Amino acid sequence: MMILAKLALGTATTLMVAGVYAFREGTVRVDVDEHREGGAHVHLWAPAAVVPMALRFVPDDKLRDVTEHSSEWAPLARIAAKELRKYPNTTFVEVEDGEQHVKVSTVGSKIQVDVTGPEEDVHVAVPLTMINDVIAQIAARQPAS
Repeated sequence: MMILAKLALGTATTLMVAGVYAFREGTVRVDVDEHREGGAHVHLWAPAAVVPMALRFVPDDKLRDVTEHSSEWAPLARIAAKELRKYPNTTFVEVEDGEQHVKVSTVGSKIQVDVTGPEEDVHVAVPLTMINDVIAQIAARQPAS
């Protein structure tokens, strides 16, 4: 009976540590709501750590176009993601055109894009640390010159 308790404790501890690791960078959130009758309502929340991990398994030939041009934009993107952390709750772009509204802002340590319109609403929030991790991985996979 004692061995079962130790196994259960070990399993619970492993799951807890894995959960903390997976969610250490926060979550990526994608919400899509269609306003028409029978419209789709998609709400996806995923650990941000999954994206850089999954990128490691993408074959180099699939990322060739991105990695060839990364030397041009990667340093700027890395600096931008780093500097955006200094503006935790700031709206950078807000556009209204009739019934459509687009807003790009930072909320805490995430960059958030909100698009609302008469047909659908789309909300995307991505942690800035995940953006840095993805940029670093793409830059590291750049072919040698």
